[in-house]
Amino acid sequence: MKSVVVIEPGRVQVVEVPKPEPGPYQALVRTEIAALCNATDAKLVAGHFPGVDRYPLALGHESAGIVEAVGGKVRAFQIGQRAIGGLMFDFPGTQLASGWGGFCEYTLVNDHDAMDADGVADPAHGWLEVFEIQRPVPADIPPESAVLLCTWREVLAAFADFRLKPGDDVTIFGAGPVGMSFVKLGRLFGLGYIGVVDPLEAKRASALAMGATEAFPPDAPELRELTKRRGRPVDAAIDAVGSEKIANAGLDLIGMGGSLCIYGVIAEPTVTLQKHRAPYNFDIYVHQWPTRWRERAAMEPLCRWIGQGKLRWEEFVTHEFNLAQVQDALAVSASGRSLKVLLRFAAPVERTQRIER
Repeated sequence: MKSVVVIEPGRVQVVEVPKPEPGPYQALVRTEIAALCNATDAKLVAGHFPGVDRYPLALGHESAGIVEAVGGKVRAFQIGQRAIGGLMFDFPGTQLASGWGGFCEYTLVNDHDAMDADGVADPAHGWLEVFEIQRPVPADIPPESAVLLCTWREVLAAFADFRLKPGDDVTIFGAGPVGMSFVKLGRLFGLGYIGVVDPLEAKRASALAMGATEAFPPDAPELRELTKRRGRPVDAAIDAVGSEKIANAGLDLIGMGGSLCIYGVIAEPTVTLQKHRAPYNFDIYVHQWPTRWRERAAMEPLCRWIGQGKLRWEEFVTHEFNLAQVQDALAVSASGRSLKVLLRFAAPVERTQRIER
């Protein structure tokens, strides 16, 4: 089968790798569609993801596909179902490492519930915490929405990690896929004021279309005077990029007892905060990794919003490519001008850009 492999930092190819055979608690999934994670995939390609130093590695962790075979002890998955979260950790007979391996033509999902019920959900039996979010999706959810659930459920789970409540006022720094998800899901969740900060005018316009109250370039006087104009600070400043500079900018906007919320893997080993910019008392939340049980719980409201037409994949996908065009897909993702970039594994793509932004 074909797989997207980072041969060495900076060099990506589509190569042939062995097709997996499902174990007793596993289901084999034929990938229909995958989505690039602008931050994590870019760090893995560049060789800057903390703790990852073995190459070549199989790339990708956002995918959706159809179950084609199931192991004898599987109860959660059925042949013909659509499943999300398929990964590949092992490539027998090769020197290939795993960067989660979701960009393979076939992946494996694991039945966490069955393993838990049988008392084998532990590392000694090969269990990993990511198994908890490898899930089937309702039949009426299309593959494009299914693959975006990989992003949406982590972001919605972060609302709980950040202790956000309906009615809270927030400012979001960064209008990429994560920032836009905070906007859209924040409006559905019931946040109050939602400000967005991004240098690109087109992304600011998109944020407003998704429900942001206001959108500013980073150097806007209106942003510096936000607390004065509103008559009160925001409850939380959300760094949707994972940047020391951005995190410090957020400190200017929160009030006494407010929160600085940092989302994303921070490549640097240390982060320096200019605490004089913040009130005396404030909370810091750092979300570098999903909280799996919250991520799993997020699927229920997300699937409901998708079914109600309140959450639409078309608002987030800006570009589509065939698997063979992965180099182009990575270049667009790295440009900073895309939202979600899709890789189609089966259907041909006649146009690579869906939405002008």
